[in-house]
Amino acid sequence: MNPIQTIRGRLRVTQAALAKELGVTQGNISHYEQGQEVPPAVAKLLIKFAASLGETITYTDIYGEPICTAEHRHSPGHAGRPPPTTNAAFDTVSLPAPVGIEVGAKP
Repeated sequence: MNPIQTIRGRLRVTQAALAKELGVTQGNISHYEQGQEVPPAVAKLLIKFAASLGETITYTDIYGEPICTAEHRHSPGHAGRPPPTTNAAFDTVSLPAPVGIEVGAKP
């Protein structure tokens, strides 16, 4: 079950009633329940509406757990690999001089 559908069930309201409280259409609620992302302003109104009914709803209830957890933020490097300590690949590659310019020539 989709988070918005679950929340609506907890609040015991129809799509039409929830839409009216959030200032959106019943079609919007249907789309949110089918997986369309809920805009932050609508999420904020949903949290306030739930509170007015004595229910506690959080952004995590609406959007799910964040993808980037604290454990991942502190992982070294990209994709778990440590970052390079130098630009060794660039430091050891000699580049050819541009065509028509002698190496060491002054302009």
